[in-house]
Amino acid sequence: MKDTLNVGPSASSENVQKTVYPILFSIAFAHLLNDMLQAVIPSVYPILKDSYQLSFTQIGLITFAYQMAASILQPFVGFYTDKKPQPYSQIYGMLFTLCGIILLSFAANFYVIILSVILVGIGSSIFHPEASRISFLASGGKRGLAQSVFQLGGNTGTAIGPLLVALLVVPNDQRYILLFVIVAVIALFVLRHIAKWYAEHLNLRSKKKVAIVLPNLSKNRIVISVIILLVIIFSKFFYTASMSSYFTFYLIEKFGLSVKDAQLYLFLFLASCAVGTLFGGPLGDKFGRKYVIWFSVLGAAPFTLLLPYADLFWTGTLSVIIGIIISSAFPAILVYAQELLPKKLGMVSGLFYGFAFGMGGLGSALLGYTADHIGIERVYEICAYLPLIGIVALFLPNLKKKI
Repeated sequence: MKDTLNVGPSASSENVQKTVYPILFSIAFAHLLNDMLQAVIPSVYPILKDSYQLSFTQIGLITFAYQMAASILQPFVGFYTDKKPQPYSQIYGMLFTLCGIILLSFAANFYVIILSVILVGIGSSIFHPEASRISFLASGGKRGLAQSVFQLGGNTGTAIGPLLVALLVVPNDQRYILLFVIVAVIALFVLRHIAKWYAEHLNLRSKKKVAIVLPNLSKNRIVISVIILLVIIFSKFFYTASMSSYFTFYLIEKFGLSVKDAQLYLFLFLASCAVGTLFGGPLGDKFGRKYVIWFSVLGAAPFTLLLPYADLFWTGTLSVIIGIIISSAFPAILVYAQELLPKKLGMVSGLFYGFAFGMGGLGSALLGYTADHIGIERVYEICAYLPLIGIVALFLPNLKKKI
């Protein structure tokens, strides 16, 4: 099936066919900065927990508040921008994040912390749908590669955030979170450059029509495929939530590490996620996204099952292996979903990013409550089985291997 789609960022037909690397790398760098600021939140949990005597349940609620703010709005933002693209919306989103970071640095109680992370979450919900659309449109057909580069930026920022917190905030105090205002200001300049490019090309939108191939699937099959992808997202991000929110606490309790040392192990896990993300998209372009999705979630299961019983060395090693494998899923999942619904890029991106954030938030809240009652080590024994859910990827239809 073929149809036409108005493509925004294209100065000429030639540019439609070629990957626009300057914009692709710019949006990836903006993603790095955005997600670095998001990563500040879980990274300062040990400081906040000790300063304000927070329980694991309260830590989970903080993550839940942030993730819900970051998830609920995303599909609506994407749906709206599908109809009326907003090239400068990401700047507004970054201003919300900037306000949240400033408030977090001065937060003196649980409720102000909640408000600050909600502001950061709103900023994230505005950023991701349009940013993912720009990545898709700048891909020049190399959608898996483009999404991997975009995700690599985000995962790299997520990995660097805890490292900077360990170096700058942990040795000092909560007020040093203000240093991350510099990151937000840099992001504003980068997003302004991207927005200008996007706005200029939107003016040519009505003149540039590109034939696109719609999936040869019934509406019911498309709906079922989307549901399967969301189930896989649940599996992946519930497990990832256990690592991003509680891995430091697990290492501190089980192995007696300091906060700073535990943050370094978290950095290794998050850095491995960045590496895995880089491979997921291109492999999906080459071999088919279904197989990458299936392997990247279910393939992590043997290592997650071993993790709770490993010593410190193997805990670090296994966490890196898990990060590489499980993180390769999301670029393939998102591009697969975009290919299922190619005329609703913003809504699809918002739905999947939103659901991913939502599952991460719900997972953090439930796991925090569970950790208070049965212990953090037992939580990791339970979470080890989550990647087994990835077997549902076998029921996904095979789409074209290459664009």
